[in-house]
Amino acid sequence: MPPEQGMSGGAMDIDMQTHDGHGELDDDGKEKRTGTVWTAAAHIITAVIGSGVLSLAWAMAQLGWVAGPVILLLFAAITYYTCCLLSDCYRVGDPATGKRNYTYTEAVESYLGGWYVFFCGFCQYANMFGTGIGYTITASASAAAILKSNCFHWHGHEADCSQNTSTYIVAFGVVQVIFSQLPNFHELWWLSVIAAVMSFSYATIAVGLALGQTISGPTGKTTLYGAQVGVDVVDSTQKIWLTFQALGNIAFAYSYTIILIEIQDTLRSPPAENKTMRQASILGVATTTAFYMMCGCLGYAAFGNSAPGNILAGFYEPYWLVDFANVCIVLHLVGGFQVFLQPLFAAVEAGVADQWPCAAAPGGGGGVNSVFRLVWRTLFVALITLGAVVLPFFNSILGILGSVAFWPLTVFFPVEMYIRQREIPRFSGTWMALETLSFFCFLITIAAGAASVQGVRESLKDYVPFQTRS
Repeated sequence: MPPEQGMSGGAMDIDMQTHDGHGELDDDGKEKRTGTVWTAAAHIITAVIGSGVLSLAWAMAQLGWVAGPVILLLFAAITYYTCCLLSDCYRVGDPATGKRNYTYTEAVESYLGGWYVFFCGFCQYANMFGTGIGYTITASASAAAILKSNCFHWHGHEADCSQNTSTYIVAFGVVQVIFSQLPNFHELWWLSVIAAVMSFSYATIAVGLALGQTISGPTGKTTLYGAQVGVDVVDSTQKIWLTFQALGNIAFAYSYTIILIEIQDTLRSPPAENKTMRQASILGVATTTAFYMMCGCLGYAAFGNSAPGNILAGFYEPYWLVDFANVCIVLHLVGGFQVFLQPLFAAVEAGVADQWPCAAAPGGGGGVNSVFRLVWRTLFVALITLGAVVLPFFNSILGILGSVAFWPLTVFFPVEMYIRQREIPRFSGTWMALETLSFFCFLITIAAGAASVQGVRESLKDYVPFQTRS
């Protein structure tokens, strides 16, 4: 069975165990749940706001003042609606007294079963692996940006301050190889706290810097419809590809549905958890959307149609503040990488121990022996590092990740589970509306994924491995 994990562009993992600490038990024998609408909303906001926010100014530059905000709001509305559908699937049967599902995968297995579970696992594993590559690229680019901004500050903006990002990618991989050998690293409570503080810090700094440049100048040229053919892009074909790629970047920024069931499992009842979760979702999505709108629109106003793929890459002064923001990104992603992948390590190792007892840890305590853990985790991190070196393309990778996660995990499974739970008749009005929504989002995923792959292909034409400079 696939592991469950924190996800999206945010702080990646939150301590979901909101208990009162007095040993009381809930109706399922677990510790008493004490979560409220406010704690759930805080979990959502913390999980969502993160590295995905860095690409929103670039996405807005491709879409312009008309389509950009509209599409941002559209993704917010779809995310909120499908979260409401998913929240109704937390319990099987009666929404107040039915059997609980503790994870997203359990819900899929309870309502759908069969190949749906396999497909869900495939999407999760693909998203994990791809996010590992995305985190490596983002962290290494931010580490390189620290030296770059210092160079510009001391030697002037005319100096050649470009950095070889491949060196930082390899360094990040080495650090992750070391951390990956710590078996319970992702369970350290302070890791989630640091990740949350770091993600809010650099996202807030990005908004502040964009606001400052918008007020004081200089600002770039903006248009109603984004990048202009013949000026900012070569032809209409490139314009279309970049527009679809921008959709993938926005989708990545909103993809948090995979942890919604875990958040809902912290809520006390009565009232029924699905009612509380609906309120928390609207608070969380509304707050996140307001923050995203500020970052995207202010970033676009500051840089115009030439907005950089990572908004912080466009700022060099005040260099100490830019350095601090980039340090926050690196710290967030060093921990986030492990928070995201350690559940995958644990799931694979549990399966190996069951299948091949010779690889099991001595004493029968579960897991695998230290030699197997060392070899397999090192090889896995090395594979991710190699992928980042070969494909160090920030916006294209985010677009691919957004497309992989958006339709299947944010829309398809919640819609299918809701239909199965409510026993909605095939070809009825409600069934047609839900399936139309799912198909529409499927088309968005295909377009965003294809455009992002095309972006990788275009970037590879001039790419020399291990010599990428930024």
